[in-house]
Parts: sequence; structure tokens; C-alpha cells
Amino acid sequence: MSTSALLSLGVRAMFANQAALQTIGQNIANANVAGYSRQEVVLTTPDGQFTGAGYFGKGVNVQTVTRSHNEFLTREAAAAKSQAFMDNTMQAQLTQLENVFPTGSDGIGQASNDFLNALVDVASRPSDPSARQVVLGKAQELASRFQSAGQQLANLQSGVVSDMKADVKTVNELAKQIATANDQIAKANGTSHSPNDLLDKRDQLISQLGQYVQVSTVNSSDGTVGVFIGGGQRLVLGNQAQELQVTSDPYDNSRAQLSITEANGTRVLDDSTLTGGSLTALLRYQNTHLQDARNLLGQMATAIATRVNEQQSLGVDLKTAAGGPLFSIAEPTVLPAITNTGDAKLTATITDGALVPALSFVISPDPTGTPDSYQVAVRPDGTATTMNKDEIEKAYGISLTMTGTMQQGDRFVLEPVAGAASSFKRALDDPSGLAAASPVVGTVDVDNQGTATVDSLYAVNSKFDKSLQPATVQFGTVNADQSINYTITLSDNTSYTGTWKAGQAIGNDPTNGVDLGFELRLNGVPRDGDKINLQTSDTVVSTNNGNAKAFLKLQSETLVGKQLQADGTLSRGQTMTEAYAAAIADVGSRVQGAEYLASVSTTVASQAEATRSGQAGVNLDEEAARLMQFQQGYQAAAKVLQTAQTVFDQLLSIVQS
Repeated sequence: MSTSALLSLGVRAMFANQAALQTIGQNIANANVAGYSRQEVVLTTPDGQFTGAGYFGKGVNVQTVTRSHNEFLTREAAAAKSQAFMDNTMQAQLTQLENVFPTGSDGIGQASNDFLNALVDVASRPSDPSARQVVLGKAQELASRFQSAGQQLANLQSGVVSDMKADVKTVNELAKQIATANDQIAKANGTSHSPNDLLDKRDQLISQLGQYVQVSTVNSSDGTVGVFIGGGQRLVLGNQAQELQVTSDPYDNSRAQLSITEANGTRVLDDSTLTGGSLTALLRYQNTHLQDARNLLGQMATAIATRVNEQQSLGVDLKTAAGGPLFSIAEPTVLPAITNTGDAKLTATITDGALVPALSFVISPDPTGTPDSYQVAVRPDGTATTMNKDEIEKAYGISLTMTGTMQQGDRFVLEPVAGAASSFKRALDDPSGLAAASPVVGTVDVDNQGTATVDSLYAVNSKFDKSLQPATVQFGTVNADQSINYTITLSDNTSYTGTWKAGQAIGNDPTNGVDLGFELRLNGVPRDGDKINLQTSDTVVSTNNGNAKAFLKLQSETLVGKQLQADGTLSRGQTMTEAYAAAIADVGSRVQGAEYLASVSTTVASQAEATRSGQAGVNLDEEAARLMQFQQGYQAAAKVLQTAQTVFDQLLSIVQS
């Protein structure tokens, strides 16, 4: 081999080893840098040089520098990370929501019980002003609990909107950086060598983007990557990036929706098409969990306020007047879509608080144009059902009133109870206005032979008519089943008959088809011929506790969440305590489910990243071994150069001599 060939061989070897050492040094320096992929020098053997003595090798060439990258593992790690961020964000939000429903003495259930329990003293001392003042104090505490919970939900909603805006700002910045990286990679694509650091940077940007919304990517022939969200909606294509926006809900300005800016305008992204990332979690939390919590609280507030006010109106206060409202709540909210073209205005009124569901509805016109008929769909994605005004009131306890004309395509969102908790207030300030007295009192006839006495007597609904008093309840014979016949005779000589058993009410007895708007309950047992005399109570309100006893009965009354069954009957419903306990259980189960999903997805994401890093990451032990290997190669190449230099010097000395 000639001296020049030997010198060339050494130079090539030194260059190759130097390139390898430089790459190893970069790997070691970036071992802890997130998203960095291990790089390796690709060495190849050049074609041998022909001589008269045969082919002599020409050493080694540095072909290129590659990165250890697996596209499938990178995508899987990014997708798992995106899912983990969504689940963890949801868990954090639901944990905050759980604080709105405290247990024990701090809960709304306990406050409602305290309010109703305070009426025990009023029932014992109907005219005692201090007992009445305690009731008003407990009523104020109950109202404050509802208001506080409603305000907490409003604060959570504001926080969601704020977080969404911050996330969208970050997403837009990441999208621009990905577009810039695409442009740089496309320009470097013609060199036939991969811009490894740029590719790593782009992969890292896409991974960071997935923290906010899960993306899918499509590779292009020019080296760029298209980034898509929401089931195929373009976010980045080539060096162009679209922008996301947080826009107001078309029905409610306090809520937000996610939109994307396109050439022909802004398009709303449905949360059902989004997957992964914190933005998806925030949007679903707002549209589902937060709205459900608002409706659950509002349903309880509406039920107890309307039922207490109803019973208050059926009693008599110390001024011998019918009781005024004890609580006040906002009317149902009806929000027209900003896209409505008709002049229709829709209003709603609660007619039966026990029937009002913890739901929101979308109301649209009946396609057939039938008057007072609508398409009713549970929000957000319920199937529309055609119902007329009477059917809506019978099923949901809500009366609708329409003025103007709805055009096809018009929409209204009906939120019967969403604003009830935050608007819940005590409306009565005067203790004497508490209607503790019943509008009717009962006395046993002096000639009675049985042991029956009046336990309680109060009005239960608007069918009670004071003008039909005085009245009498005349007892008759005993039947074989130990029930006793009775006849109620009103002042207009109208009479009603029924049978009585211990524990049953007289006057409001659906089993006997008798509903006169009052309930008379007895202690003891009457005999044939015994009479109970009924009369108005205007002159004895100071000692009359009938309506106070009716209030006490509300503790065990199922006044929340009754539902109309297919056979036309109503379901049992829940007491206030049961309803609040069910709300706590509902939110608690959601929190537990979110915690489990967050734990699982975090583990999966860690494992996916570990798998990706196992192939693309830097192993310092391996790099150290390769460092020693190429150091020795570099030293060997230096020896070759040294030998070639010695031979060359010897040849020069021979020529000169």
C-alpha cells in the first residue's frame, strides 16, 4: 500500500471515529432532555481501489446520522399521555365539585332538617315570638346554604372558562411552532439527510399539544406532518396553523364552547368529537358534571321552596291572614338561541315543584305546526319528543307560555331549576307572618261515647274551601275489617262518605275518592254516632298549631324528584334528606370513577413512555461503552497516521540523500 493510501485510510478512520465520538457526546449531553432521540453515526465501507496487486480498501465513510425513532411507539406514548391529562384534569375538577356538597352538619340536608325541626317549638307554642324567630333564623340559614352552593358552582364555571382560555392560548402557540418546524423540515428535506433535532423538536411539540387536546397526525412526502383534532378537523397543515377560540355558548354567556377559525368563518367543535387532553376534560366537565350539579341543587331548592310556600299559603298567620311566601326563588330560565329568526318569546312557570326534574331541555317548534305543541329534548344530546303544553306540565310540573311565532330552526333552552339555588332567599321577615295556624279546627262533640280526639287538622291543598265550613264528620257502624264508616257534611249540605281505619286521614282519602283539601287525623277510636265538628279558625289562631304540624310532616314527605310513570301514576320521589344524600352519592361516585381512571391512565402513559424511551432514549452505560470503543478506534487511526508520517519522512530523507 502506498504512503498516500495509508495516509488517506488513517484520515478517513479518524474522521469517522471523531464523528461517532461527537454523536456519543451529544447523546450523553442530552440524556435527560425530554423528547430527545438517541442518534447514531452510520458508517459504511467505500469501494476498494484497484491496483496491479488487487483491490485495496479505502477505509470508512460517514454516510449519515440517524435517530432511534419508532413512529408507532411515539404516537402511542403521545395518545396515552393525552388521555392521562384528560383524566387527571377531570379528577381535579370533580374533586372541587365534591366540596359543594358537604356532609354532616354543614350540608343542605341538615339545614333543611334544622329548619323543619324548629317548627316543633312553634307547634308547642304557636304564638311565642321567640320560637317563630328561631324558625326564620333557620330559614335564613337554609337559604344561605343554597346561595353559597350556587355561588360555588358559579365560581367553578368561571374557573372552567378561564382555564379553557389559558389552554387555548397555549394550543395556538404550539400549533404555530409545529407549523414553523414543518417549514424548516421541508426545507431541509432536499439534503437527503434527516434533520434529527428538528424532528425531535416537532415530536415534542406534538406531544405537548396532546396534553390539551388529543391529535392525529398524517405524514406528507415533503417531510411535514398534518395535525388534526376533533375527528379530522385540521389544526396544522404544512406551514399553516389554524387557531382555536373560546366562544360564548349561544344560549348562556356564562358558559363557553370551543371553536376553530377557518377560512369561511368559525366552526364550533362538539365535545363528543374531541378525545384526550385537558381542554376536552374541561368542556365535558362544564357540559355534563357541572350542569348536573347545578340542576340537582336547583331541583332540591325548587322542591322545598315551592312546597313550603304552598303549605304556608294554606295556613293562617297571627294577623288572621293567609300566609305569604316564606322563600323566593328565580323563575325557570328560558334562553333563546342567537340564531332564532322568529319573534317568539317563551316563558315558564313552576306549577309542581315535586315533579320538576334535574334536567335542562331544548325546546323547538313542532314540525306539524300544531298549536301549543313542541319538540322537547333533554340537553345536551337527548332525543326530541313531541309534547303539547298540557303533557309537559303533567310530566314535569312546568307550564309554558308562548307569545309570537316560532320559526322552524328556532331553539330555546329551558333550564327549570339551574338558577334556583343561587337565587334562593328567605322572603318572610315578620315572625307574626309565619302561618302556624290551620284555617280549620276540629272539636269532638260533647255527646261522643268513643275515645277519639283530634290529633291534627290542616289544609293540604287548594281544594280546601273555607266557605263550606262549618262541617261535621259523623261516624257510623263498624265493618268486618274493623274499619268505621263516616260521613262528611259541609255547610251547603253536600256530603261525602268513606271508611276510616287507625292511621288514615279523613278529608284527603284518595282510596275513598274523597279530597276536600284537608286532613283530619285522630287519636283513639270513635263509636257509632260520634261526631267531629269542623269550623274556621279565625278567632283562635294564637293557640292553633294545625299548620305547624303540617310543616313537620314535610320532613318525611317525598317532595323531590317524582316522575310520571307509563301507567299515569307518580313514582315515590325522595325526601329532602334522601335527595341530598343521593346528590352526595352521585357526585362521590363520579369522583371515585375519575380517580380510578386517572390512576389507570397515568400508569398506562408511564408505561408507554418507558417503552418509547427504551428504544429512543439514551442509555448512559451503553454510550460509555461505545465511547471507549470509538476512542480506541480514534487512537488506532492516529497510529496509522503516525506510521504513514514516519514512512513519508523516511522516504523524503532517502530522496534527499
